[in-house]
Parts: sequence; structure tokens; C-alpha cells
Amino acid sequence: MRDQINDGYKTALKAGDKRRTATLRAINAAIKDKDIEARGHGKGPLDDAELLAMLQKMVKQREESLGIYEKAGREDLAVVEREEIAILGEFLPKGLSEAEVDAAIKAAIEKTGAAGGKDMGKVIASLKADYPGQIDFGKASARVKAALG
Repeated sequence: MRDQINDGYKTALKAGDKRRTATLRAINAAIKDKDIEARGHGKGPLDDAELLAMLQKMVKQREESLGIYEKAGREDLAVVEREEIAILGEFLPKGLSEAEVDAAIKAAIEKTGAAGGKDMGKVIASLKADYPGQIDFGKASARVKAALG
């Protein structure tokens, strides 16, 4: 994933794409910050799962900013946030459709042998392991609860 980001950065730099270059530079800076922080705790560089979580957090931050800018009528700033969200999205796995999420939940329930609401944590953990970054777990948890209920 690091190589993809670095290759994209170099391509954007050569093409003179300022928005893309700035966004990818911000991603690289965030990666370096996290690597330095991990080193301070005696850990190695971030793995792909940690990079994925960091990118998802960056997207959420931009979505929150986008909402604020739209409410304030600042379309100029909203456009920048939309472009950055699109660029960050290129490095994230594609999300599952509603039907695929329902099928994944059903499969996770069978896999874990979950029988009721008390087993919800097992099902969510299984989904997180099998579908990292592909499911919005804020929305999926309500569906899991309904499926187990």
C-alpha cells in the first residue's frame, strides 16, 4: 500500500496535479508520523491494516469538514474536500453492497455459531477480520443486532 501511495505521489508530481500531490503528501506525512510514534512504543512500521485504518480516519475527517463547509455555504472549500475524499478513496478497498453486507453477516453468524445478542461481538470481530475496510461497522452493527435478535 505504501508503494501505491508513493507511486501515485510521483506520478502526480510529474503531471503537475497540485491537489493530488498535496493530498498524497499529506498521506505520506501522516504515515511517517505514525511510524515515528510506533517506533517510540518499540513497534515496527505500520502494516497494511493500520494504514487502511489511518486512511479511513482521514476520509471521515474530510467528510465531517465537507458537511460543515456545505452548511456554511463555502462551496469552494467543499470542492477541495470532495476531491481529497476521491483521492483517498482510490487507496481504500471497494465497499460491499447492501446485499453483500447482509450475506457477509449471515455467513459470519454461521461461522461463529452466534445464537443471540450476547454473541454480537464475535460476529463483528469475524466481519472485521474477513472484510477490513469494506463494511461500515457503524451501520452494520444494527444489522447484526437485527439478524441475531
